[in-house]
Amino acid sequence: MSRQAGAVWDPAQYGVFGDERARPFAELLSRVDLEAPGHIVDLGCGSGELTASLLRRWPEATIEAFDSSPEMIAAARGIPGRLTFSVGDVAAWRPERPVDLIVSNAVLHWVPSHQDLLPRWIEALAPGGRLAFQVPGNFDAPSHTLLREICASPRWRARLGDAVRPRPVLDPSGYLDLLAGHGCAVDAWETTYAQLLPGDDPVLEWVKGTALRPVLTRLDPAETTAFLAEYGARLREAYPAAPYGTVFPFRRVFVVAGGPAGGP
Repeated sequence: MSRQAGAVWDPAQYGVFGDERARPFAELLSRVDLEAPGHIVDLGCGSGELTASLLRRWPEATIEAFDSSPEMIAAARGIPGRLTFSVGDVAAWRPERPVDLIVSNAVLHWVPSHQDLLPRWIEALAPGGRLAFQVPGNFDAPSHTLLREICASPRWRARLGDAVRPRPVLDPSGYLDLLAGHGCAVDAWETTYAQLLPGDDPVLEWVKGTALRPVLTRLDPAETTAFLAEYGARLREAYPAAPYGTVFPFRRVFVVAGGPAGGP
């Protein structure tokens, strides 16, 4: 699914760092070499703001967008324009007709079977179509290694020991190998953003909108308070605040694929 099963997603919390989360989407689209795709599908659209940017770039396109979170789709449906938003499971999606552009932004790390889905999505493309996706690549960063350590600790492992998957994505060469093996021309790369986050405990606020969602849904209010206190203290050590903000490096993995290998 586009968001982890069981997690309740909060569009407001996810949008706290909206500009920082939008930047990788813009970088991904900058490498999509399509002039006028007629049919676009956004798989895992979240609250829809980035989906709307697709319509600004390709105003004549028909755009369908799906997310498994009813909370996110409820927020997205308030966005005006020629956009269709629906609750749906990314892993179960089947197109009714060929698609010129399939976009999936910061979603596939929630889908354990996504390496099997990608060839199927390539088959769904119209001639000359493109598949474009990006996923977080920071699963070895302190934000995630500390989270896994705490979840596996004696205090929390009975409730949270299986809540966080260790490395749910490939690196760029892994995706290139996978998709080139299915006859695609592949542009795969990575970028590490040196983000400067403002405010108190900004890294904790960041992960509250993403990685922490499936963890927090397993805890009652008292447990949530205790968990956040423990995790927040360790994040402050790993990401010390400075007078100008907190530096939070974030690695992303990008892929644009489609067409026969060796050609557009």
